[in-house]
Amino acid sequence: MEPSKINRRRFLGTLGGAATGLGLASQATAHAQVTAQAQQTEPASPASGANRDVLTRTLPRTGEQLTTLGLGTFLTFDLKPGMNRDALRQVFERYVAAGGRVVDTSPLYGSAEVSVGQFMGEYAGSDGIFLANKVWATGEYLGDESHAEESLRQSRLRTWRDTINLMQCHSITNAPVIIPLMKAWKREGLIRHVGVTHHESAAQDQLTAIVEREDVDFVQTNYSIFNRAAERRLLPAAADKGVGVLINLPLEKARLMKVVEGRPLPGFAQEFGATSWAQLFLKWVMAHPAVTTVLCGTSNPDHMNDNLQAMTGALPDARMRARMVAHMETIPGFGSIGTMPWYPGKENMYAGLIREAQANAIRRLQ
Repeated sequence: MEPSKINRRRFLGTLGGAATGLGLASQATAHAQVTAQAQQTEPASPASGANRDVLTRTLPRTGEQLTTLGLGTFLTFDLKPGMNRDALRQVFERYVAAGGRVVDTSPLYGSAEVSVGQFMGEYAGSDGIFLANKVWATGEYLGDESHAEESLRQSRLRTWRDTINLMQCHSITNAPVIIPLMKAWKREGLIRHVGVTHHESAAQDQLTAIVEREDVDFVQTNYSIFNRAAERRLLPAAADKGVGVLINLPLEKARLMKVVEGRPLPGFAQEFGATSWAQLFLKWVMAHPAVTTVLCGTSNPDHMNDNLQAMTGALPDARMRARMVAHMETIPGFGSIGTMPWYPGKENMYAGLIREAQANAIRRLQ
């Protein structure tokens, strides 16, 4: 067998057999149990046509279908080494078991990229997952590509992928160098699509210019029922150029959920099958015709079950979407969501490498 063809699952299976003679049999058995469980609950590959009720969007340039709900991993999948990842594994398994196909991560997301690689390695249908990753690199000097090359090398190792479906220039960092480099990686077969990202509305004009130059296959931006700035130029440009669109912050980092906390759903939600506020907000974003996939992260398996319902059934039409916005504008606090902290009331919920680094930075300023 060629070394490049050895995947994580086959490698770990071989390692597990050898470990028996080294006193590691219990670890190998535990891994085998996890893998067996994943295989028992695993659906047919999402690309095979299983889960036909799952909502998908077709990429204009390739005809490939992606699910309208994607799994985001910023903060939610970042845990310190040694911390229990069972809940995150359940989040991942429930997502893929329901037919979800798109997972978005980054080397900058603490340990999230490692967790994604581990869970995909345990899942027998991981070849059907559309992995979206990122590069944030400036190099030692102007034009230096070495840090970006190392970032790609590390990402391929961490996620056990010879070819990464989508590599994105993270937050437009060093885009004049990184985008041409990613195009070269695409020609070499190291990645399949080139993209660029940002999570702030102030960057959308720059993202639009990149899309209009046809530099990328994908663009990732923030968009929600509260922050609709992407509708002005970016989403129409992406639709015009046939560029795939990934959406971040659809729930405004739980700020939308905080504003409607304790409030009943409006009666019209049943017209498009929303049974929770999260589903209502996600379906509103999914319904925009330029949107390919809405990325939503969680570390709670039950929240994942809820989010998954947004990936099925009807979507609101243009008139209903306007009605949804009008309803939200009657709710106190909706207009000031932008002044609220991310994850209000849950500031200490995510205790990973990112939060630790942020806390250290704050202490140094005191």
